[in-house]
Amino acid sequence: MDILSNVPAMRDVALRLRAGGRRLAFVPTMGALHEGHLSLMRLAREHADAVVASIFVNPTQFGPSDDFAAYPRNLERDCALLRSASVEAVFAPEPRAVYPAGFRSHVEVAGLSDVLIGAHRPGHFRGVATVVLKLLHVVQPDVAVFGWKDAQQLVILKRMVEDLDVPVAIVGAPIVREPDGLAMSSRNVRLDARARAAAPAISRGLRDAANLAASGERSAVRLVGAVRRAIEDAPPLSIDRIDLVSAEDLSPVESAEREALLLVSARVHVEGQPDVLLIDNLHLPARMPAASAA
Repeated sequence: MDILSNVPAMRDVALRLRAGGRRLAFVPTMGALHEGHLSLMRLAREHADAVVASIFVNPTQFGPSDDFAAYPRNLERDCALLRSASVEAVFAPEPRAVYPAGFRSHVEVAGLSDVLIGAHRPGHFRGVATVVLKLLHVVQPDVAVFGWKDAQQLVILKRMVEDLDVPVAIVGAPIVREPDGLAMSSRNVRLDARARAAAPAISRGLRDAANLAASGERSAVRLVGAVRRAIEDAPPLSIDRIDLVSAEDLSPVESAEREALLLVSARVHVEGQPDVLLIDNLHLPARMPAASAA
């Protein structure tokens, strides 16, 4: 497995991996890998002949109150996991290789980046879109795989590659969960025992909402309320926001008649550390029209 730290070397390896018409898949990560990331690698392999992953904690997507310094980093362990997943190459640059002196260009997906989580984290999705576009230009994959856990991010990136005619197929991967339902996240390692015990309330609330939807309930007020009750009953969790939105353009909806996303972000207090932001979501397919009587 090749481990590259600069753009020219990564481009050379990517060119070799694409030789002879082979399909190349790319999985961007910020490291601190877990089984959820490895599931992305496996899905990428299903779509391509070779897989490249990146490990880069992107400073431009962290705000002043975010946890950039505390974000877990262990390159040696991450590379071992990627090697076990048969990844052909890893791009692990330093920030100066991605943002050299004089860098001043940015990508903003208007109307999608400044709503929901983006409304509370100004510049976050601008940083995400910018670094992903740069990485796509460096690796030039046929397919790029992202997890549905970051649903707003996935919608933004799909819009970006379509608007800018980037020749890559974006594939969304299902959320991978711990046995108690908590969505796998690199931030979970920062949870102390009390916070870890409370965190699955998020997925319990989403499961309650899913059961309501399965019984025919599509009201935003009731679906959001189910999640809210579960989280409010689980201190030290606190709600950041809960939204029912269109899966196409993230606009708020009052009823999930069409394909929708129930998005949750919550903060959990950990003694002696900044609060940890946890996100999760539920995909609600469009309501099927009632069958007409024969």
